[in-house]
Amino acid sequence: MIIVNFKAYKEAAGKNAVKLAKICENVAKESKVNISVAVQAADIERVARAVSIPVLAQHVDAIEPGPYTGWTLAESVRDAGAMGSLLNHSELKLPPAMLVRAMKRLRKLDLISVVCADNPSEEQSLVGFKPDMLAVEPPELIGGKVSVSSAHPEIITQSVKLAKDIPLLVGAGIHTTEDVRVALKLGAKGILVASGVVLAKDQRKALLALVNGFKV
Repeated sequence: MIIVNFKAYKEAAGKNAVKLAKICENVAKESKVNISVAVQAADIERVARAVSIPVLAQHVDAIEPGPYTGWTLAESVRDAGAMGSLLNHSELKLPPAMLVRAMKRLRKLDLISVVCADNPSEEQSLVGFKPDMLAVEPPELIGGKVSVSSAHPEIITQSVKLAKDIPLLVGAGIHTTEDVRVALKLGAKGILVASGVVLAKDQRKALLALVNGFKV
């Protein structure tokens, strides 16, 4: 599968979020590859109404309903149409105790948790909490043109072993067909991508290049 993280790029916010989500939906239908989108909280409802592919929040907080100004409530993203959330992305790390609480909140609401780790060491500390998916992204490669597949394939190999029966996605710098093929060959179940698609001059073409990596 592919998760496209829209982050807070203007190219994937508001009306542009809907536009890109529809591109993702169209490519998913054509290719038969599972594609999900992770969008800003403010865009969840409009995107979920516009497409049939899975929509994820980019973050939820470890809170129950109550007096928490500015926090993101899991019930709210669920009611807006999200099927789950990313957690612990390198751009929004959570203290371990808060991360575990956020995972439990999602599980209680039957929402999916896609928990990010910077490296196999961090991943190992998370496996025991049984997230629905793990995503490993070396932060120094995020947003660049050098992929984890080419620079550190051993990270993928180690992460697959540690994940055991938890589906593992990999990300950071992945933007070519070959990047995807290497990741899958080493045992990953899919990829987490952001700027490689969102900031591409031709978003559809960039996504199709990644989808081609799933072809035998």
